[in-house]
Amino acid sequence: MTSCARGARLEYMQKRLRAIVSGRVQLVMFRDFARRKARKLRLTGTVRNKKDNTVEVIAEGEEDALKKLVVYLHKGPLLAEVEKVEEKWWETATGEFDTFSII
Repeated sequence: MTSCARGARLEYMQKRLRAIVSGRVQLVMFRDFARRKARKLRLTGTVRNKKDNTVEVIAEGEEDALKKLVVYLHKGPLLAEVEKVEEKWWETATGEFDTFSII
């Protein structure tokens, strides 16, 4: 298999998730928590605080790993009080990320 074919196959297998997490999710180490869990699951993407006091997570990787991340996002770190996690899924990843970062 050529490297181009391998890359196309990898992108096909990977999905993209955007999650907006609401509740008490800022000032409770939520971004660090999300980054650690995403890296453990070998996902790439970003996590950031939004002005409306929510946290936005954009993650790419294998669907099973993304689903596990969603479970973690519903729990959050010890001091968080997650009220809601809104999910939007894409069938293919963009491949724009090299790692998972806090922005």
